[in-house]
Amino acid sequence: MNSVEAARAQVLGDLIAASHLMTLEQLPGTVASHAAGVGWPQVLIYVADLQQERLYLLAGNVDVGADVPAELSVDGTVAGRAFQWGRIFPASASTTGQWWVPLLDGAERLGVLRVGVPGAQVEADEDLNRLAGLVALLLESKRGTSDSYSRLVRRRKMRVAAEMEWQLMPPRTFATDRVLISAVMEPAYQVSGDAFDYALSGETVHLSVFDAMGHDTAAGLTANLALAAARNHRRQGADLLETAEGVAEILGEQFAGSRYATSILADLHLTTGVLTWTNYGHHPPVVIRGNRTVVHLSCPPAPPMGTGLNLPGALRRDQLEPGDRLLLYTDGITEARNLEGQEFGLAGLTDFLIRHGRRPPRPRNPASADRTPPGVPPRPPQRRRHRDAPGVARPDPVPAHPTAGTDRSAPLRHPGDDRLRLGPTTRCRRRRLTDGASKYVSGDQQCLDHAVRLLLEGLVGLGAFFER
Repeated sequence: MNSVEAARAQVLGDLIAASHLMTLEQLPGTVASHAAGVGWPQVLIYVADLQQERLYLLAGNVDVGADVPAELSVDGTVAGRAFQWGRIFPASASTTGQWWVPLLDGAERLGVLRVGVPGAQVEADEDLNRLAGLVALLLESKRGTSDSYSRLVRRRKMRVAAEMEWQLMPPRTFATDRVLISAVMEPAYQVSGDAFDYALSGETVHLSVFDAMGHDTAAGLTANLALAAARNHRRQGADLLETAEGVAEILGEQFAGSRYATSILADLHLTTGVLTWTNYGHHPPVVIRGNRTVVHLSCPPAPPMGTGLNLPGALRRDQLEPGDRLLLYTDGITEARNLEGQEFGLAGLTDFLIRHGRRPPRPRNPASADRTPPGVPPRPPQRRRHRDAPGVARPDPVPAHPTAGTDRSAPLRHPGDDRLRLGPTTRCRRRRLTDGASKYVSGDQQCLDHAVRLLLEGLVGLGAFFER
């Protein structure tokens, strides 16, 4: 380790020591002052908005120049590319010494750093990643108690029901060396009555989605109560059916049958790929196998939770195969209609997911990153949208999709690899769903071959990558 590397390592330790009593507003200035002493002048922090369409400067107590943009678009900017693809990019082909570095808390993307590195070479990337990794951890530890952060990343007024749900649900992206779980919740500022949850316990991933009756604040209360009750019973060691019965009992006691929620509760065993699940009045999951075949899972449904009918649920076990995509969806997307009144339907949804189940290729090296990523389609015209849209869970350890004639990049992770790497993804944009509705797709997830992907609008789907 040379003197520069030793000094930078010392700076990272000093930042950790200084962070214990630091507020979010003090974070940018503290990071900038420590970094400047080891050859990283003008470190700026940009954080993504709630829907990950814009990057906003977290100025804090730093006096930035007038030439520093206060916000940047994720779409069509180098900063946005660094954010989307999880890779370091030079600020432009014509300037040197400015780099955009992704801020990643595990697999969750928080924003980007703009770092000045005079005369920097590609070899400096690892130092920049270490700095960005520490800043991401500090940002994650401070943002939960900062209203300044919430105001910065929100672009419009949020409904009370959505406020409750965002505070209760787990992070939208979570990863270990064996599992990645991701979620999208749209419309981000108006969602009510829909919730997701996940947790790990040894070799098992617990997954749940809830769709409460109604679209108002009471629906949000119902969904939140159902989620909290499910967590409470699960953490006391209850199995799926016991958890479902406990949720139904809590909802019945609180609302006396006037409010209910449909739900899918599932356990995915990471070693065997066995999915155990139960259905309480919800649409059953669908598996897309080999990106070609649609497999409809079935389980005798019990009544929705909270109806007071007290009918027992049933368990179903299905064997997932490597490369399967497990689709959890709500009636919001299948019942969505276009301007001519035509219903989108489940067939339209699965056809769309098969046709769009691939990602744009990644650039070969950072020097070529100033080119527009190929395969990103233009934004289609605005269409009328239903309140909900689907969730997709994707256990996918297959190196590449078998779809013929598509331009696929190299696999991002092989089951034998010991690292989980991020790949490119298109931004959260509207795409055409055949002749039906439109929704947000792809933008809030890392597009990983060996990952779980969630896509939804008003509800969430969950899933997990497993090794065989």
